[in-house]
Amino acid sequence: MKNQKKLRLQSGFNLIELMVVVVIIGILAATILPSYREHVRRAHRADAKAVLLEDAQFLEKNFTEANRYDKNTAGNDVALPLTQSPRTGDASYSVVLTVSQTSYTLSAAPVADTVMDGDRCGSLIYNQLGQKKIAVGGTEITDNRATQCWDR
Repeated sequence: MKNQKKLRLQSGFNLIELMVVVVIIGILAATILPSYREHVRRAHRADAKAVLLEDAQFLEKNFTEANRYDKNTAGNDVALPLTQSPRTGDASYSVVLTVSQTSYTLSAAPVADTVMDGDRCGSLIYNQLGQKKIAVGGTEITDNRATQCWDR
């Protein structure tokens, strides 16, 4: 009879053990989740950079054929082949072209209410000179921070 009471009392978890497990899971989540989010953002930035460079290649090809960026050989306004990143599915970035006869600027701006909204790199910018910039809060940045965003 005594042994049965002991077995009943010792089975299961007590509240302290359960709270220790909850705290450990909380600490792991607090350290891993931001790292995972940054990894996802880097992947989206890489895709946006690829889209910008593909659009830039298209514009350079057009310039070779028409001797200008803003019109094609038929005299029509140039339209970008890619206007969002990723190419298919829900957009994380929208691509905008500002173009003249002799220059262009491509900008990939984060779409609101996506994982990229509020990203530290802001908008990615590329122009006909091959300059890589970012814009955060409407301010263009070309220093080390822009280099880090474009290189990672």
